[in-house]
Amino acid sequence: MRKIYLFLVLASVLGLPAVRAEDAKANFDAKCAMCHGKDGKGETKAGQKLGIRDYTDPKVQDALKDDQLLKAIKEGVKKEDKVLMKGFSDKLTDDEIKALAAYMRAFKK
Repeated sequence: MRKIYLFLVLASVLGLPAVRAEDAKANFDAKCAMCHGKDGKGETKAGQKLGIRDYTDPKVQDALKDDQLLKAIKEGVKKEDKVLMKGFSDKLTDDEIKALAAYMRAFKK
């Protein structure tokens, strides 16, 4: 319940009137959890291989700015010429991307 409340607060700050918390969770589970883990810790086989950060860590969350998170979800993540994460701009609307970012912020301990 607390996480949903936090999501709703973050959603209102980011301006997400059209996307429900359940939709953001469903998108995360379908598109992100395979690497980031359902709990956001990145302790999956793929997450460990890619060196994914633990989004439950307050230091990680504090260091990551909203615009960086939105850009990573939208455009993907590359290191040099290697694609570490594909972007979702062709699969998710801007509102869904903002909701997904807010959902990820709720992982913070």
